[in-house]
Amino acid sequence: MRIGAGLNLKSKGGQPAIFTGDRSLAMARRRGIRTTTAIFFFFFLSIVAVGTFSLAFSPLPSLTSHSPSRLSSKLVPKEKLLLDDKVNVQKFEIADDKFWKDEKPFQIIGGDLHYFRVLPEYWEDRLLKAKALGLNTIQTYVPWNLHEPKKGQLLFKGIADIVSFLKLCQKLDLLVMLRPGPYICAEWDLGGFPAWLLAKEPPLRLRSSDPAFLKLVESWWGTLFTLVAPLLYDNGGPIIMVQIENEFGSYGDDQDYLHYLVKLARGYLGNNTILYTTDGGARENLEKGTIRGDAVFSAVDFTTGDNPWPIFKLQKEFNAPGKSPPLSAEFYTGWLTHWGEKIATTDARSTAAALEEILSRNASAVLYMAHGGTNFGFYSGANTDANNESAYKPDLTSYDYDAPIKEFGDVDNAKFKELQKVISRYTKKSIPPLPADIGKMGYGRIKLHKTAFLLDILNTTNTIVAVKSESPNSMESVGQNSGIVLYASEYDPSPKGNYLSIPKVHDRGQVFILCPEKYPERRTYVGTIERWSNNDLYIPHTQCPSKVTLYILVENMGRVNYGAYIFDRKGILSSVYLDGKELNGWKMTPVPLPNLNDMLNFDHILPVLHSRIIQSFKHNSGNFTKEPAFYSGRFTIIKKDQVKDTFLSFRGWGKGIVFVNDFNLGRFWPSLGPQCNLYLPAPILKHGENTVVILELESASSELTITSVDQPDFTCGSSRIGGVRIASL
Repeated sequence: MRIGAGLNLKSKGGQPAIFTGDRSLAMARRRGIRTTTAIFFFFFLSIVAVGTFSLAFSPLPSLTSHSPSRLSSKLVPKEKLLLDDKVNVQKFEIADDKFWKDEKPFQIIGGDLHYFRVLPEYWEDRLLKAKALGLNTIQTYVPWNLHEPKKGQLLFKGIADIVSFLKLCQKLDLLVMLRPGPYICAEWDLGGFPAWLLAKEPPLRLRSSDPAFLKLVESWWGTLFTLVAPLLYDNGGPIIMVQIENEFGSYGDDQDYLHYLVKLARGYLGNNTILYTTDGGARENLEKGTIRGDAVFSAVDFTTGDNPWPIFKLQKEFNAPGKSPPLSAEFYTGWLTHWGEKIATTDARSTAAALEEILSRNASAVLYMAHGGTNFGFYSGANTDANNESAYKPDLTSYDYDAPIKEFGDVDNAKFKELQKVISRYTKKSIPPLPADIGKMGYGRIKLHKTAFLLDILNTTNTIVAVKSESPNSMESVGQNSGIVLYASEYDPSPKGNYLSIPKVHDRGQVFILCPEKYPERRTYVGTIERWSNNDLYIPHTQCPSKVTLYILVENMGRVNYGAYIFDRKGILSSVYLDGKELNGWKMTPVPLPNLNDMLNFDHILPVLHSRIIQSFKHNSGNFTKEPAFYSGRFTIIKKDQVKDTFLSFRGWGKGIVFVNDFNLGRFWPSLGPQCNLYLPAPILKHGENTVVILELESASSELTITSVDQPDFTCGSSRIGGVRIASL
């Protein structure tokens, strides 16, 4: 989804009509209307745990090679029927302004459920609950960056095993609407694009007919479509429709780009597969984002409280005669939340009444979201205001979305019951029994101890290759896609102190100074420069007989996933100025923390690294605050039947990242809120000893404990970023 998705949030500057949370105005973000080496950290976790293209387009083929099969004997030559041994086996088509499944009219009652936001062990549980809600179709995005995190490194295992997910949908008698992008938005880092695209020179023009960009898309889709083509509905699989791009009308009007994607998809998926676009339900969005004619079906999305029927009438203008079954491809069951906002909620009865207004007149709808899930690892995205790149708003780790199936799978809530009641009146099949909620347990307080300061580790290991340059380089250009990069330079201190200015830092730079001759073991925290406020920072005078070392630890908090500023490189993206003069001579050190789809490998652990870290810790323990440090702890699950879902409470902590049994659970920031607890699914845990490693970037809890509890909590924080409420940006 995106902000305001087809909702006219961008143009109206409003919020969803039934929205009851304290949200940003317009959030100018999404949808047609919404506005080197990782080996170092793997060591540490082990230690603490103990071509060319033609853009000349011929006429595009129609949505289907023929009308519904009830008419096929009249419209398709007999010889064609004899040649195609799959004809009349399974067919999903559009005619008479209806969807047709196997010769019968079909109403799509679907829901978005993203396989990459749910552990594979829970896919079946969530899909069965979607069926119990009354859904007959699952819609899912495909994030390119999950499957190709590095150029040429293709991953389709574990949480990235899309083929197994699609086959499970089929096993459970659920159809699939596939959204392969290449841009997906989805509140996902860089809208699903791999970060390595941002390191290309000259810079790529994302979401355009730039030949260099299209060549990379061709390679990616060639891999993906080869895998999923056997699972198309006409081939006996569950995929009934495949989306082209995503809400492109809210972004641009490069028709060559859209036509190229259609041609490429047809080459792998054939002419019978229904391709579709989704755009916000305003004329301008549809003018830019749709492909006229009968080659691609144009779907719409809009604010949940809007009257759908004038928008469905507009939709017909952008489809061929008889080819416009009314479809809300994103019916919003809730909304996203950024750090610093109150948790978003929407009213259950109003949501259900809006859905009934669509279904009661035989229109189709896809719930966004049916089940939101979790932004594990470093994959949560961010937004900006429509005309202000600095008004940066990073998304929570939780992607609960106030959906009927909660982040942790529970369905005992008013929204699930109200929506199920409505859907049961229109579904053609009886609704199956509801699976029981998965058990949850609190394991109590977990004691942690400081293991090492982050900067000490970087200074004591030779496994990380630093990059040197006169000017700062972006995170992507030094081979770091996510997490943190350390920038270091030197300066001559002034008796009056110095003023530091960084015009463009993405997203948050913590500043430290060190006098290497006088205090070789002491780093002093000076302050933090943030993208959304970006004030000059005063550096106090230090009695240093020589040059002072300046450290700037820059954190990537999630790339923008919607709007004009999606080309969102991270790190320091401008010159750095000290007292108005450019500071040169930089060394950039990647901090390669493992992401969601990084596999840990302990086969090459260097014993010497352990002794270096321990020695560093002895020298520095207890000397400083506000310096990023690792903390580790263990807790034991005594009985096998006690391995259950839980939540880690970070109340009293500042900001950081947590790893449980080497799994990157995501970011925590209770000092800002609203999310206090991170969802920890049982499949990550194990019977016996479990290890927790925290990288705290600011200030650890004075008690050095976290707590495992049995429920979520979204009541933390000041609801402010840089002293300004995000909701009013």
